[in-house]
Amino acid sequence: MTALESFTFVRHVDGLRHRFERDGERHDRPAYRRTDGQVWCVWGPDEGWHCEIAGGLVTAHPLNAAGDVDLDRDAPEPPATVWRSFKGDRSYLYDLRPFEPEA
Repeated sequence: MTALESFTFVRHVDGLRHRFERDGERHDRPAYRRTDGQVWCVWGPDEGWHCEIAGGLVTAHPLNAAGDVDLDRDAPEPPATVWRSFKGDRSYLYDLRPFEPEA
């Protein structure tokens, strides 16, 4: 299976998009960096798939159908599902979608 090369998080509330591109590996899985900053989407043995910022602070997790942290922690690439971000008192829902260039 070929790893996903890029994807976009699309925020539910307003359609804001954050693009991520593959940038190396971490723990033998593909790692993705947001194109406009230093946010990473990576896999780790303790957190499963997640997003993190400098210092390893976790800022997002994928959710399962019940709205809980996704139990498919060992997927080979970030799951194309709803993700919940959190930072301070803010929290947003995003859809992870394969990147499609705008027409």
